[in-house]
Amino acid sequence: MAMAEIVVEAGNRHGEGVFWNPADGRVWWTDIEGRRLWWYEPAGRRSGSIAMDDRVCCFAPRRSGGFICAFAQEFALLDANCRITDRIISFEPENPNSRTNDGRTDRQGRFVVGGMNEVTAAADSRVVRVDGNGSVSTLIEGVSCANSICFSPDGRSMFFADTPQRRIWTYAYDIGNGTAHSPHLLADFSGEPGLPDGSCVDADGCVWNAEWEGSRVVRIDARGHIDRIIDVPVLKPTCCAFGGPDLDTLYITSSRMGCTEKQLSEQPLAGALFAVKPGVRGIEDAPFAG
Repeated sequence: MAMAEIVVEAGNRHGEGVFWNPADGRVWWTDIEGRRLWWYEPAGRRSGSIAMDDRVCCFAPRRSGGFICAFAQEFALLDANCRITDRIISFEPENPNSRTNDGRTDRQGRFVVGGMNEVTAAADSRVVRVDGNGSVSTLIEGVSCANSICFSPDGRSMFFADTPQRRIWTYAYDIGNGTAHSPHLLADFSGEPGLPDGSCVDADGCVWNAEWEGSRVVRIDARGHIDRIIDVPVLKPTCCAFGGPDLDTLYITSSRMGCTEKQLSEQPLAGALFAVKPGVRGIEDAPFAG
């Protein structure tokens, strides 16, 4: 069992959505409730953040430069300075209680994002796919809190969790048309200390998942067994991604949201970015095709 170590003492209210961007050599993530985008350069051990006008729930680099961004209620394109250049479409305008939550690009560069009902926890949100031309399609309906979206190395499997269900599912994913179907259970977290939050995949095809309120990140093999555990010295790790030029470092975001004053006094590093070298390598996410 390994322990993740602090990299950036960011103090994020709700750090999330971490990814590696090889185009600029930076690890990027969002502080959703703090309304800031953060970056860290492993080469120079430098970090910084950029204020945003709205909550950014997840985002990804674009093949043409800049980012595609899932704000709480809309998708937009950003330039390299994180300024909005084009608004794509609203997210679930018919549902005032929902917002975007978790997402990653598939291996073909389509942005797959799931939502959540942040008011009533009703299962009335969905998972959508944003294509490079800006068209949006629904993949999964009846979602309460989408998490764990990531893709197998060959792109033919999509992993997904509706967090309150405490399960991670594997969907067959059609790489031609970007549809997800035929879900089967990968892992049941009913007996685990935490809930399944954000995930990534390593080069062996195993899923790494941040356990919300579980103080750890776990690796799940193809049989659905937890075969590695990374301890994180805070209650609420939120998401993870492999980064660095060799993709051999696992970066982990965390949250202070909902913590009591006592919990925060006991966990002064809550909201930090952590990292560990787990002895395996990751796989790069494809940049958004648009």
